[in-house]
Amino acid sequence: MRIQESGEMYLETIFLLLQKKSRVRSVDVCTEMGYYKPSVSRAVSLLKDGGFITSDKDGYLSLIESGLLIAQKTYERHTLLTKWFETIGVSHDTAEEDACKIEHCISDETFEALKSFLNKQS
Repeated sequence: MRIQESGEMYLETIFLLLQKKSRVRSVDVCTEMGYYKPSVSRAVSLLKDGGFITSDKDGYLSLIESGLLIAQKTYERHTLLTKWFETIGVSHDTAEEDACKIEHCISDETFEALKSFLNKQS
């Protein structure tokens, strides 16, 4: 199943929140993303139905393998693109913003070529 950009953003946010704290609920995602609870509840429901996350009886969210892989891939793209943009002179805020847009539409082929190129430059 192909996931939309917004789904990738939610998975990445859950992933990053789980790095900071051991348990994450929808309300944490609302706070982090600045979205209203109904929007997050709808997204969480879609991600559960799509087989990307689960929640326990207390509402704590967990990434399952498919969701974790997408979250890690999205985060890797975000961090590498941000670092690259900053290296070529883009301000941190603009680099973050642009990386967030590009991380969802760059092809695997292009990203891997860019990653390989940057690794050779280091």
